[in-house]
Amino acid sequence: MTDPLYDLAIIGGGINGAGIAADAAARGLRVVLLEQHDLASATSSASSKLIHGGLRYLEHFDFRLVREALQEREVLLAKAPHIIWPLRFVLPHVEGMRPRTMIRAGLFLYDHLARRRQIPASSALDLALDPMGRALKTEFSRGFSYWDCWADDARLVVLNARAAAGQCAVIHTRTKVTGLAADGDIWQVQVSSSSGSRTLAARAVVNAAGPWVDAVGQLANAHSHSNYAPKIRLVKGSHIVVPRIAGADDAFLLQSGDGRVVFALPYEDRFTLIGTTDVAFSAEPGSAAIDDQEVEYLLDLANQFFAKALRRADIMWQFSGVRPLFDDGNPNASAVSRDYRLELNADTGSPPLLTVLGGKLTTYRKLAQAAVDLLAPHFPGSRTCSTAHSPLPGGNMGDEGIEGFRRMAYARWPGFPQSSLDALIRRYGTLIADVLGDAKMPAGLGVDFGGGLSEREAHYLRDHEWARAPEDVLWRRTKAGLHMTPDQRTAAEVRLTAML
Repeated sequence: MTDPLYDLAIIGGGINGAGIAADAAARGLRVVLLEQHDLASATSSASSKLIHGGLRYLEHFDFRLVREALQEREVLLAKAPHIIWPLRFVLPHVEGMRPRTMIRAGLFLYDHLARRRQIPASSALDLALDPMGRALKTEFSRGFSYWDCWADDARLVVLNARAAAGQCAVIHTRTKVTGLAADGDIWQVQVSSSSGSRTLAARAVVNAAGPWVDAVGQLANAHSHSNYAPKIRLVKGSHIVVPRIAGADDAFLLQSGDGRVVFALPYEDRFTLIGTTDVAFSAEPGSAAIDDQEVEYLLDLANQFFAKALRRADIMWQFSGVRPLFDDGNPNASAVSRDYRLELNADTGSPPLLTVLGGKLTTYRKLAQAAVDLLAPHFPGSRTCSTAHSPLPGGNMGDEGIEGFRRMAYARWPGFPQSSLDALIRRYGTLIADVLGDAKMPAGLGVDFGGGLSEREAHYLRDHEWARAPEDVLWRRTKAGLHMTPDQRTAAEVRLTAML
């Protein structure tokens, strides 16, 4: 079968690439997405899992970015209520750091820079009396609470890819781009996968390769007279996961003496996620891993605030990712803007190449809209953006929202424990019926791998969500690996390898 002439070839299957694919396909463009590994296999599954305005960005006077992010917080909460939901944060006040008047003013701005529909306002806290303070050391007596949103970052990427595929986009994972050459007004895109090498043709290319954006840019330069080099700065961020800190059922924003902030977030019912770090990075992005200094930094900061001391032995899981930020020249890695930048090379007689730099999980949809808007003049007749009001797959909950859908699910599948249904609804939303099929009780789902993962769900992920390896299932499409014993993980990996 011969590949068609695509309008758009998107290189990179992270949140930006998947978001652009969903937007472009919804406008009627013929789209192919090319990802060298798995969807969300790098930066986009190594985030702090938040849809947020970025409270700390107010200190850098980045009001436009914060306002846009706060607006998008409401949009995304409506688009995907199954994988995004409100989360309350506790910000303990630390004497000698940011004054309370400064924090109160910042929270007032945070509350009012954009309209809030589903997100409560901030408030002051007496941590000595409020239950939200019970996880903290007694020296933290005053503080504040505010709200942002939690997100399943890897699933957000997959659902955007599914939305794109639903509009006839072609999604190729484990397909590496090995060459880019302009042939008149068409790009010849050479790719390699387990099935061999071939060449695809596209009218335009989007380089959304994240930390590999420079390497893809060099492929394009090799067959042109261009010497374009994106101004990219790689910053490694690492997280650790520990058993749920006693009393820490809300999220916490911890202020460090170096001016940074670190989150401690309730995670997967029984755990606490602590991160992130900001470390300049220059090695191959796929090699990123947490180092001893980062572990000590996160543990030390957590132990300054929480009553129960954490040790290295408490760490159940750890992960690192490399953020590809636009290099604005700031010597402080933590202060480099998280805003995005789009650079379009479209010389007369040459096909367009759009390079995506920076960005954050929260603003991916706005980035995608801006990217396709930039390319729209090259595709007369393409439709306008529609992603602001279209739910992501599984997100069409109706007027009663996720709580109403949950009640319906309990009544429809009484043979399943409600906790099992809750977990599946949080992953698949209204698509849970496709996962469960005709099963009336857990035994109908085939082999139980442990950690809440069944054989039928694994098949579903293979057939509908491009899962091709055990880690795709255990650590990205689900977090079942975190809930398994070591023996269960080993057995699951063997079974999944044979199945996928």
